[in-house]
Amino acid sequence: MLLAATNRPEVLDPALLRAGRFDRQISVDRPVKNGRVAILNVHLKKIKLEKGLDPTQIAALTPGFTGADLANLVNEAAVVATRRYAQAVSLDDFVAAVERVIAGPEKRKRLLNPRERRIVAHHEMGHAIVAIAWPETDPIKKVSIIPRGLGTLGYTMQMPTEDRYLMTRTELMNRITVLLGGRAAEMAAFGEATTGAADDLQRATEMARAMVARYGMEPTLGQASFAAERPRYLDLPGLSPMQSEASEETNAKIDAAIRKLVDEAFDRATSLLQACAAVHRESAQRLLEKETFSEEELAPIRAAVLDRVGRPLMATAGPAPRIVAGAHQPDS
Repeated sequence: MLLAATNRPEVLDPALLRAGRFDRQISVDRPVKNGRVAILNVHLKKIKLEKGLDPTQIAALTPGFTGADLANLVNEAAVVATRRYAQAVSLDDFVAAVERVIAGPEKRKRLLNPRERRIVAHHEMGHAIVAIAWPETDPIKKVSIIPRGLGTLGYTMQMPTEDRYLMTRTELMNRITVLLGGRAAEMAAFGEATTGAADDLQRATEMARAMVARYGMEPTLGQASFAAERPRYLDLPGLSPMQSEASEETNAKIDAAIRKLVDEAFDRATSLLQACAAVHRESAQRLLEKETFSEEELAPIRAAVLDRVGRPLMATAGPAPRIVAGAHQPDS
């Protein structure tokens, strides 16, 4: 029996896949929660866990992680525990390790001037407040204005509570609205845009383009897909950009529909932040002082936001493994 493995099955010569050759393909996808628990049990044997810590709790923090990601996570958590001279690795160490794996290491030596810190604080609280108000979004786990990695000036961490395989139009619109909450917050607080929302705008536009051109979620264009076929097994950014297979006239309609969705999401975020202006201003000031809000510290902000809007909002626009939305340096 001859076995072979590849991360790029879409570029293989079809002759290799004929009957009698490599005629059986087995796709090894990212592990689901039970699979992550099993992988963690292998790697956790190398470290001493805090008493009572269940690998299931760690697996819940890591949707979308591969086996290599989980191995790296265990090592990072052990390093975090070692730095605080702990005798065992706790769940908080794993949370810190997840942040490091996703957003990169803290860069406390990257000093921002006071105005930039204020902009980043308002930007991140804009993401957080918009996410709190919409019910069908992943819960906010942490908000920070401590720079991380190569270009992240601050971030708002959302963690899904379960593995997801389908998204509705409403959920996608809510995600776009949360992404644009940072830019809406900058405009509301300072009256002008900054370069910090570059990454958010790119992701929001890509999501809107997929809704229109790939998922057939725009009523004016009907139940049709205009995107060229992507790789069958992998969806790697930069290797296979979504190309439209429509006419020039239809492409113009696609562009208009994308702009409409993004503008609609931006207007929703702006309206919400205007309704919660006092909460936004006060929470941004507190974030400047504390630099980081944990999930528990966000609880009173959540209560204040829901008190202002009356209840979790429902999307009016009609019918993604870990998310880090935040302020970025341009081209980072």
